[in-house]
Amino acid sequence: MTKLPTTKRRKLLRIPILVVEDNADQWLIIRSALAQCFPEVEPLWMNNNAQVLHYLENCLSSDKQLPRLMLTDLYLPRREDGFSLLESIKGHSIFRQLPIVILSNSEDSKDIEKSYALSIASYIVKPITYHQWLNCFYTFRRYWLEAVRLPAHSL
Repeated sequence: MTKLPTTKRRKLLRIPILVVEDNADQWLIIRSALAQCFPEVEPLWMNNNAQVLHYLENCLSSDKQLPRLMLTDLYLPRREDGFSLLESIKGHSIFRQLPIVILSNSEDSKDIEKSYALSIASYIVKPITYHQWLNCFYTFRRYWLEAVRLPAHSL
C-alpha cells in the first residue's frame, strides 16, 4: 500500500508587533484579544524599558526585522518610565519611525497631551471588559492593518 501525499502546512510569516505591558494579567488579556482579532500578528511581549531597548538594538545588530507597530502601556509602572521609553525611541534615528500606540488606563489630559507631543500615533484608554477589548481590537485592526500603510522596517 502506498502512502498518500501529505500536504505540509507552510508556516506563514506573521507580522511582529511589540507589546510593552508590565502587568502580566493585562498581557494575558491583550494576547488573547490579539489572537482573536489579529491572527496574522506575532505579539512580542516585553515588560520594561531596558528589555525593549535591548530588543530593538538587537534587531539592528542582527538584521532582524523591527516590529511593525508597538503597543505600550504608559505606566511601566510609573508614567515617567513610559515617557522615558517614548523619548528613547523617538530620539533614535531609526526607531523613531516605529508607530507607537499607547494603551493606558489613564484618561488624564496631561498624559494624553504629553504622549502626542512625543509623536505617538494613537492613544487608547484600556477597555474594562474582555468584550470591550475585542471591540477595540477589531476597530484597531480595521484601521492599522486595512486602512493605513505601515513602514516595512526591513533591514
